[in-house]
Amino acid sequence: MSQVFFHRKIRLPTPEYIGRKYHFLTLCCADRHSALRNPSLCKWLHSLLAQESATAGFLIPAYCFMPDHLHLLVQGVSPNSNLLAFIKSFKHKSSEAYHAKTGRNLWQKKYYDHILRSSDSLGRVAWYIWLNPVRKGLARKAGEYAFAGSFTDMEPFRERPPEEWQPPWKESKLR
Repeated sequence: MSQVFFHRKIRLPTPEYIGRKYHFLTLCCADRHSALRNPSLCKWLHSLLAQESATAGFLIPAYCFMPDHLHLLVQGVSPNSNLLAFIKSFKHKSSEAYHAKTGRNLWQKKYYDHILRSSDSLGRVAWYIWLNPVRKGLARKAGEYAFAGSFTDMEPFRERPPEEWQPPWKESKLR
């Protein structure tokens, strides 16, 4: 008897991902492999991310390439900005090139996304992202880690909010 596996649908309806919205994202490497420890790969992904975000109509106020995952704060800049298409294109292009070189998958199939509410402070979300290397012992302070920053004029690492933001999935673990 063969087993049938069903993937749980984790996405909201597609229209929820279109438009001028802010999103917090976490893309994990396949098998949580530390592929992003490679500076050359991070530089290439940084460049590809800049290209793909511009093409898809997104700004990236904050990003951080950790050894086994990528955090992003993205903003749709037009009514037609489609987050699902943007991430699909970025993951596809990066995965294809990485697989051709290494024979390995770069990304997990799914990724975590959170559409920010008006009550979410963009500065707090950005600082959550920029402090990730500090929390993991990869840097002593925000701004030291080579693969964290902003593609916008958000002025990274300038004014740290007094209270840290937590992604909703972490908040539920704290309760």
